[in-house]
Amino acid sequence: MTRFTLFFILLILQLTVTAQTKLSTKNKKAIDYYTQADNFRVRGQSQQAIELLMMAIDKDKNFVEAYYRLGLVYLGRDKFPDAIKSFEKGLTLTNDPAKMKIFWFDLGDSYFAIGEYDKANKLFTDYLAAETFNKQKIDHARQVLKNIEFAKQSSATATKYKLHALSDTVNCFPLQYFPVLTADQHELIFTRRRGNGPDDDEDLVVSEKNEDGRWTSPVSISKNINTSLNEGTSTISADGRILIFTSCVGRQGYGSCDLFESHKIGDDWSTPANLGINVNSAEWESQPSLSADGRTLYFVSDRKGSIGRRDIWVSFQNDKGEWTKAKNAGRQINTVYDEISPFIHVNNRTLYYASNGLTGFGGYDIYYTEKDSASNWHEPSNIGAPINNHEDQFSLFITANGEKGYYSHEEMGTSGLSVSKIYEVEIPEESQVKFRSNYVKGIIRDKDNRQPLRARIELINLDKDETESIVYSDSITGQYLIVLTQGAEYGLYVSKNEYLFTSQNFNYSAVKNFKPINLDVDLAKVKQGQSVTLNNIFFDVDRFELKEKSKTELLKVVSFLNANPGLSIEISGHTDNTGSETHNLDLSQKRAHSVFQYLTEHGIKKTQLISKGYGSSRPVGKNDTEEARRANRRIEFKVLQ
Repeated sequence: MTRFTLFFILLILQLTVTAQTKLSTKNKKAIDYYTQADNFRVRGQSQQAIELLMMAIDKDKNFVEAYYRLGLVYLGRDKFPDAIKSFEKGLTLTNDPAKMKIFWFDLGDSYFAIGEYDKANKLFTDYLAAETFNKQKIDHARQVLKNIEFAKQSSATATKYKLHALSDTVNCFPLQYFPVLTADQHELIFTRRRGNGPDDDEDLVVSEKNEDGRWTSPVSISKNINTSLNEGTSTISADGRILIFTSCVGRQGYGSCDLFESHKIGDDWSTPANLGINVNSAEWESQPSLSADGRTLYFVSDRKGSIGRRDIWVSFQNDKGEWTKAKNAGRQINTVYDEISPFIHVNNRTLYYASNGLTGFGGYDIYYTEKDSASNWHEPSNIGAPINNHEDQFSLFITANGEKGYYSHEEMGTSGLSVSKIYEVEIPEESQVKFRSNYVKGIIRDKDNRQPLRARIELINLDKDETESIVYSDSITGQYLIVLTQGAEYGLYVSKNEYLFTSQNFNYSAVKNFKPINLDVDLAKVKQGQSVTLNNIFFDVDRFELKEKSKTELLKVVSFLNANPGLSIEISGHTDNTGSETHNLDLSQKRAHSVFQYLTEHGIKKTQLISKGYGSSRPVGKNDTEEARRANRRIEFKVLQ
């Protein structure tokens, strides 16, 4: 990708006219080679153009325009040292102010591209003192000077990241890039390329973390996904069971590159399916990023409606499993330049992406932005050095707990060909995501026969009564994983047709450090005598009025009873052994009746319900700790008929 997206073509056209108006040579052979070179240059045949320009210079060592145009060709190929050498030589051969300022501009860009900020600063300062007409180039020069000031200040106060390349066990290919991980950090998926040529194969590979915490040798992710053609950048849901990736040829699609989806069932990946016309277009789509539950998709496209040439777009999955029509992520994120490689953190609030349209170190830098409660994105911030520098940075993956990052870095190898490696970086605490995440995982089973079940797992923010995420356990293994993020109290619900739903409570409103939770769930079939605890029914101490955040759980019970109109249930209240038993019995009865009253007020027939208080007579554990007493203070419902 070139770093001169918008102005490069206009620049070349203008300078071609300037150069041809008054050439510095009268050597006809040199002019002939120079003219022939331009025919190859405009067709993108840079090697032929270079050879002809070298021949023109050989005929006249003082041919200013040939040096300039040779520098332009090198610049277009990101061969900055060669471009600098050509520009510097041409600049020494002219005293023409009009030509000198043209050299200053492109020589400044070349020095900026290799991080020679002081030299670039002087050249662009001289250029701005001389140029009064070309607004586009003046704006560019001013932006580069802002970038230089930012880069020098940021480098002086750079956060001390610890980073290192992963072992050669992982970095075993000529090129490997765009790493992504599952939330438990047990699987690393990335794209590998076997060489630098356009025909070299790209595939998706996976490396697993062994018991010693080491990454194993990467293997093909699946024969159902990888083909003899190219499979590109990918994203995976937090539980590692939904994969979306880029495919450009060999599969039926709508445009030059499309996004495809595959689901993991047991240990096997399904045959990929095109995401459809609501996501894909007749143009180019790539670089996807899924939210933790796999229901929000960010990606890059150059379709009509983009603010710049390449923009970040977003699509949501509805309750039918369909992707909605993609929308541009908006001017809070996208600029008139390029925004690429989005990564939405599993907290669903922090978005990382690369841009060459914002103040930074040069080329593509990585930025991040936070989403507020109204779903508006804050002004993006540069992630800073040493991850960002004068070279292009394309992607960054941050782990759920915010402690580590993974990215790929490309550089020129000793053979003259590009090589890339995947790096791991330790993120200092002061630079970690504001809202850290963790996860609950386990197995969903039938309570009686212990067989794994495919069940719906829903996470609801109790304060807002809003669904944060929905996932499903694997139909073969029963495994599930769902992400929890700091800053809220959650109700977690596991449900399946013909089974009683179960609930759990996780209060992460003020938790700073929390660890992954393993939680197996046994679902009981709807039959007489089965009971469940309603873990998200809340009362103040020694009170029986329902708290507002109980609404989520109560409506779940209403929905369950509406779906099972033939059931009759007992709502039972229970207390710990604090206080007199007479008081406890009265309090438990009143609390059970409060639930009974709420259900009947929301359409449940009284003939379906019985409320009863048991006081402290039926504890689920000893009353010897506060945690045990909290478990004994509960509301249950039991199937009577």
